[in-house]
Amino acid sequence: MKIMVGIDLHSNNALCGLMDESGRRLHHKQLPCDLAAILQLLKPYKERIDTIAIESTYNWYWLVDGLEDHGYHVVLANPAAMQPYGGKKHTDDVSDAYFLAELLRLNLLPTGHIYDRKLRPVRDLLRRRMLLVHQRTTLILSFKSLNERTLGQRVPLARVKAMSAADAQARFTAQADQLLAGEQITLMEHYTDTIAKIEKHIMEVAEKTASYQRLQEMPGIGKILGLTIALETGDAKRFADAGHFASYSRCVKSVRQSNHKKKGENNRKCGNKYLAWAFVEAAHFACRHDDQCRRFYDRKKQQSNPAIATKSLACKLAKAAWHVMVADVPYDATRVFGPGKTDLGETSREPAKGSG
Repeated sequence: MKIMVGIDLHSNNALCGLMDESGRRLHHKQLPCDLAAILQLLKPYKERIDTIAIESTYNWYWLVDGLEDHGYHVVLANPAAMQPYGGKKHTDDVSDAYFLAELLRLNLLPTGHIYDRKLRPVRDLLRRRMLLVHQRTTLILSFKSLNERTLGQRVPLARVKAMSAADAQARFTAQADQLLAGEQITLMEHYTDTIAKIEKHIMEVAEKTASYQRLQEMPGIGKILGLTIALETGDAKRFADAGHFASYSRCVKSVRQSNHKKKGENNRKCGNKYLAWAFVEAAHFACRHDDQCRRFYDRKKQQSNPAIATKSLACKLAKAAWHVMVADVPYDATRVFGPGKTDLGETSREPAKGSG
């Protein structure tokens, strides 16, 4: 008889619960976050274990990879999609672990995607790059603020980036201001060097992927946005269609309706926040440099407001990105926005062959 295993994973321990096909609870035990200890618990049941479900917490990498390396079939339980059983008076880690095993047994467990372990460190490195960029921006704004309140002068961004620590200190008379300005410029330079090293490492990996090359052909998507979309998406074929990918990118409205009336909102944070940021940024850039994107944005803005228009364009770009990544084809604006319009408002067409 097959055995289902549910593991309720925490930062310092893991509660393992084993259940057979009939729903009988066989064994449970709380163990430290140690792969050897968990393998030792599962070893007597290895031949009968069908699937192991692990709650998708922030620290699942080591456990999923370790169990897969030892021949176990592992799935990630999606906590955002699971509805907890409300009929129990008391719940704890034991009941949570067995709940995962029960959903496995009934084939009702909502699962998440296990990202390719080879690309996972590169994707996480790109996320850390974004954090460093935010910290560098904070330093830049702080330095500009120091100049405005102390000297009454606005310093252009280009000048801040080109300024040395000695030049920054020379602008002020108070020793405290000199120390602060010099350290801020020094930290900015350090962040810039670190960001450049991270980008170089990421580019060496991402430039070899076809999806990144195709994304570069789309309007509004440059080097960093292309890297973000390609690495955060992974295998684009895991999404059933473009609509599912747009939803995962948080480009779809979150709403709950009944009888054509709004009854509330669902989980607005369901999806990937990095993809949501990337496509909104791409929409902003596309409005500036692509005529068809700008016309679509202007039309939507007249119907609603700039925020909704930007989100609508981001949704268009997300669906187009899914197509170019899955089919490995060039970006086709006609499929996204339809035939173009001439200045006279008529649909532009190529002249027929043989016509004068």
